[in-house]
Amino acid sequence: MKLLTLNFLTCARKTCKSTAAAFPLHPKEAELEQVEMELNPLFVKNMLPRLDWEAMKTLATELGLPNLPAETPVAEELANESGEPTQTLRDLHTLLMETAIASGKLVCGNCGHEYAVKEGIANFLLPSHMV
Repeated sequence: MKLLTLNFLTCARKTCKSTAAAFPLHPKEAELEQVEMELNPLFVKNMLPRLDWEAMKTLATELGLPNLPAETPVAEELANESGEPTQTLRDLHTLLMETAIASGKLVCGNCGHEYAVKEGIANFLLPSHMV
């Protein structure tokens, strides 16, 4: 499960839908893997406005990854004058597209429910007593 995906997920319980604490889901005992991909500057630039930057900073901190800038980078700052990608763009690409959770758990900050992640796939099916 790519870290980019975690920026769009929240707890599946109905009671958590209206609570801010249910987002983002917090990784626990996460085993990370790196899968190299070709750099796609346009994709990263187009994703920036859609990201919850505070949630991304929280995830990076909880996973022990390098700290992200305090503010969301501006798309124009991601390429130098000659059009070459900056180091910030490369770092964002690595974090969002190449870093994935191979196994572990995702924990809701509101109810504490743990969603298992196995082989890079999170199980969001709730037991019947929690639906």
